Amino acid sequence: MSARQPGPGAAAERDSGRPRARAARSDSDGEFQIALEHGRWRHFGWLAIGGALGVFLVWKLGTVGKGLGVVLLLLGAVNLVRFARTLVRSAGAIAVGSDGVKLPTGLCSGQAHAIGYGGIRHAFFLRRAVPWTRTGPILIIETERGTFTYPRDWFTSDSDQRRIASAIHRRLARP
Repeated sequence: MSARQPGPGAAAERDSGRPRARAARSDSDGEFQIALEHGRWRHFGWLAIGGALGVFLVWKLGTVGKGLGVVLLLLGAVNLVRFARTLVRSAGAIAVGSDGVKLPTGLCSGQAHAIGYGGIRHAFFLRRAVPWTRTGPILIIETERGTFTYPRDWFTSDSDQRRIASAIHRRLARP
């Protein structure tokens, strides 16, 4: 009679764990949309620091310094365009539905392609064979319309990339 009986909290944890797991599975099998994240303040930082340092180098130094200053000013101008694009357009989103996937062409591009699952060839990650200018992993989706690449820094977390790839694989019936 001294057998230990679980308290009321144990039953609540056990019961509440099952519906949560079922809800997560049905959500991952259903339609969902994952918003991409832009690096707005990184572009602004390059604009501010590169612009200020470029102006200083052009103003105070000789020929070589002026050349480096012009390069920094050009990098600042490129980042000004990228920063302005993040203000004008939203970052975009990848939508996975029952009939296909909606893939943006790039970050803050304003264009997206709706592609059926018959048009998708592969969805995979590049983890180690990544260019030095990108952070890994990179989600790559190969389709009939081209290859779409989505670096890690465009997502809020790594699980977003995995969720998209696993949902595409489930719908293509591939492991």
